[in-house]
Amino acid sequence: MRMTRRNLHRNDFATALKKVRNSRGLSQLDFSLASSRTHVSALERGIKKPALDTVEELAEVLDIHPLSLLALAYLKKSSFEEAEILLTRVKAELSEANVLK
Repeated sequence: MRMTRRNLHRNDFATALKKVRNSRGLSQLDFSLASSRTHVSALERGIKKPALDTVEELAEVLDIHPLSLLALAYLKKSSFEEAEILLTRVKAELSEANVLK
Protein backbone atom coordinates (compact mmCIF):
# COMPACT_ATOMS: atom_id res chain seq x y z
CA MET A 1 0.00 0.00 0.00
CA ARG A 2 1.42 3.34 -0.98
CA MET A 3 1.62 5.90 1.82
CA THR A 4 -0.47 9.00 1.29
CA ARG A 5 -1.55 11.70 3.69
CA ARG A 6 -4.92 9.94 3.95
CA ASN A 7 -3.64 6.54 5.07
CA LEU A 8 -0.56 7.69 7.02
CA HIS A 9 -1.36 7.23 10.70
CA ARG A 10 -0.52 10.17 12.91
CA ASN A 11 1.84 9.10 15.61
CA ASP A 12 1.43 9.56 19.34
CA PHE A 13 5.03 9.54 20.47
CA ALA A 14 4.13 11.44 23.64
CA THR A 15 1.83 8.69 24.90
CA ALA A 16 4.22 5.91 23.83
CA LEU A 17 7.15 7.46 25.67
CA LYS A 18 5.17 8.03 28.85
CA LYS A 19 3.62 4.56 28.72
CA VAL A 20 6.98 2.78 28.40
CA ARG A 21 8.65 5.05 30.95
CA ASN A 22 5.93 4.31 33.49
CA SER A 23 5.98 0.58 32.74
CA ARG A 24 9.72 0.58 33.46
CA GLY A 25 9.20 2.46 36.74
CA LEU A 26 11.38 5.36 35.57
CA SER A 27 11.02 9.03 36.36
CA GLN A 28 11.76 11.84 33.94
CA LEU A 29 14.94 12.49 35.93
CA ASP A 30 16.21 9.01 34.98
CA PHE A 31 16.78 10.38 31.46
CA SER A 32 19.29 13.00 32.62
CA LEU A 33 22.16 11.45 30.65
CA ALA A 34 20.07 11.39 27.46
CA SER A 35 17.97 14.52 27.85
CA SER A 36 16.86 17.12 30.37
CA ARG A 37 13.78 16.53 32.50
CA THR A 38 12.10 19.55 30.91
CA HIS A 39 12.76 18.17 27.41
CA VAL A 40 11.35 14.75 28.36
CA SER A 41 8.33 16.50 29.86
CA ALA A 42 7.82 18.51 26.66
CA LEU A 43 8.07 15.29 24.60
CA GLU A 44 5.53 13.53 26.83
CA ARG A 45 3.11 16.44 26.53
CA GLY A 46 3.48 16.49 22.74
CA ILE A 47 4.88 20.02 22.78
CA LYS A 48 8.11 18.90 21.11
CA LYS A 49 8.83 16.18 18.57
CA PRO A 50 12.02 14.13 18.94
CA ALA A 51 14.83 13.87 16.42
CA LEU A 52 15.85 10.35 15.45
CA ASP A 53 19.00 10.60 17.60
CA THR A 54 16.82 11.54 20.56
CA VAL A 55 14.57 8.52 19.98
CA GLU A 56 17.68 6.32 20.08
CA GLU A 57 18.90 7.92 23.32
CA LEU A 58 15.50 7.63 24.99
CA ALA A 59 15.14 4.01 23.88
CA GLU A 60 18.55 3.21 25.36
CA VAL A 61 17.43 4.54 28.76
CA LEU A 62 14.17 2.57 28.40
CA ASP A 63 16.17 -0.55 27.45
CA ILE A 64 14.13 -1.18 24.28
CA HIS A 65 14.87 -1.00 20.56
CA PRO A 66 14.05 2.43 19.08
CA LEU A 67 11.74 0.74 16.57
CA SER A 68 9.69 -0.69 19.44
CA LEU A 69 9.14 2.82 20.80
CA LEU A 70 8.24 4.14 17.35
CA ALA A 71 5.92 1.20 16.64
CA LEU A 72 4.06 1.86 19.87
CA ALA A 73 3.70 5.51 18.83
CA TYR A 74 1.93 4.44 15.62
CA LEU A 75 -0.45 1.92 17.19
CA LYS A 76 -3.95 3.28 17.66
CA LYS A 77 -4.66 0.61 20.27
CA SER A 78 -1.97 -1.03 22.34
CA SER A 79 -2.80 -4.59 21.37
CA PHE A 80 -0.64 -7.50 20.27
CA GLU A 81 -2.96 -8.01 17.30
CA GLU A 82 -2.48 -4.46 16.05
CA ALA A 83 1.27 -4.69 16.64
CA GLU A 84 1.39 -7.86 14.54
CA ILE A 85 -0.52 -6.13 11.72
CA LEU A 86 1.87 -3.17 11.81
CA LEU A 87 4.99 -5.33 11.84
CA THR A 88 3.64 -7.48 8.99
CA ARG A 89 3.07 -4.30 6.99
CA VAL A 90 6.61 -3.06 7.72
CA LYS A 91 8.07 -6.41 6.59
CA ALA A 92 6.02 -6.33 3.39
CA GLU A 93 7.03 -2.75 2.60
CA LEU A 94 10.72 -3.51 3.16
CA SER A 95 10.42 -6.56 0.92
CA GLU A 96 8.57 -4.57 -1.73
CA ALA A 97 11.21 -1.85 -1.63
CA ASN A 98 13.81 -4.56 -2.37
CA VAL A 99 16.31 -3.11 0.10
CA LEU A 100 16.99 -6.22 2.18
CA LYS A 101 19.14 -9.23 1.28
